[in-house]
Amino acid sequence: MAPLKSWLKIDSSSHFSLHNLPFGIISTTANPDPHPAVAIGDQVLDLAVFTAGNGFSALSIIQPHQAVFSRPTLNDFAALGRPMHRVVREYLQSVLLEDSPFPGVLKENSSLRHNALLSQKDCRMHMPMQITDYTDFYAGLHHAYNVGVLFRGPQNALQPNYKHLPVGYHGRAGSVVVSGTPIRRPNGQNLTDPAVKEPVLGPCRKLDMELELGCFVCKPSKMGDPVRIDDAADHLFGIVLMNDWSARDIQAWEYVPLGPFNSKNFGTSISAWVVLMDALEPFASTGLHNDMKTLPYLDEKGKKTHYDISLSVNLSTASGSSSTICKTTATNLLFSFPQMLAHHTVGGCPFNVGDVLGSGTISGESKSQKGCLLEQSENGKISITLDGGQDRMFLEDGDTITIGGVCDGEQGSLVGFGECSGKILPAIQIEP
Repeated sequence: MAPLKSWLKIDSSSHFSLHNLPFGIISTTANPDPHPAVAIGDQVLDLAVFTAGNGFSALSIIQPHQAVFSRPTLNDFAALGRPMHRVVREYLQSVLLEDSPFPGVLKENSSLRHNALLSQKDCRMHMPMQITDYTDFYAGLHHAYNVGVLFRGPQNALQPNYKHLPVGYHGRAGSVVVSGTPIRRPNGQNLTDPAVKEPVLGPCRKLDMELELGCFVCKPSKMGDPVRIDDAADHLFGIVLMNDWSARDIQAWEYVPLGPFNSKNFGTSISAWVVLMDALEPFASTGLHNDMKTLPYLDEKGKKTHYDISLSVNLSTASGSSSTICKTTATNLLFSFPQMLAHHTVGGCPFNVGDVLGSGTISGESKSQKGCLLEQSENGKISITLDGGQDRMFLEDGDTITIGGVCDGEQGSLVGFGECSGKILPAIQIEP
């Protein structure tokens, strides 16, 4: 698609082009209370200041709801629904266009421009949404197969249910944190000698990352009422990058019979900017082919509900060396977010505005596309050589993982997510 031109100076390589306008929560020295903003190039448009300066004067439909732009999270804005998200985003695009139909709103309003347009580096980012519930799925087919081979062999790599439903488990909403928040190495029970089934309590020795996407819900559903697959897209607000940190040795000991617990609840990182579903529509695609026929409640009838997002993972060590350890795409998922929501609610589970769905680890078929260290090191059997000569099987203290993502498109019209990063801190010493 041809790039939209803005009267603002925007680098053509910026992931926050005029085609994007992701929403987030910022605070500044002038306004230390968290409040909404949109990213544009290397700047942000402070929506609290923009609203107070009568920036929405030419959009009457939002005027009764302008208080949402002074809230500490995006929940109230999200709750207005997909049609309102679309109208607001398109209005902001028109305000920022080079040939804006509303030049007096911002382009020719020097006072509001000075106060509402801020450098991103002068803003502190906060959690974009108040998360009430978090469910992590396992929709990355290549990841599920690779991990299954490691633990059960190629003949039994995938469980019989895998291609029939989006496998998931309930995560811990309270430990979902915004990008840049350090992650403490967890303590837990693990086996120092797998042959001796006597656990010890100590720091995780197989700390891992997982390359995922997260999707926020914007429309609630009542307890007992399933969300139909044809309606599920209307319940989705936007997408963020996600890293669901994992303690593999703790997980191996605890997961039978009910699945992961402490090995997964100590930290999940998300990127700060929420890319709205409408911004992703030009990049709609299909996911992986499912050779099993899904039941009717999951049948999307060929709709393109996945997105062509190029994803990468960078590992930076405490010494300063940096290596790209994974490149893959978001089309490597077997089930889509609408299918996840339809399945999650089929039994009557209610959803609230701000609930988040995790995609599960996204891996491709080749080694360079594997989205976690468990796969890349084959559970600690193979060393990964980083740029600078250091080796890794799992994460060490001081390592920083940074996930990036951008939809493939022309320079000047890129739709990206910023980054999702976290640095590993040493475990707390627990006295015996």
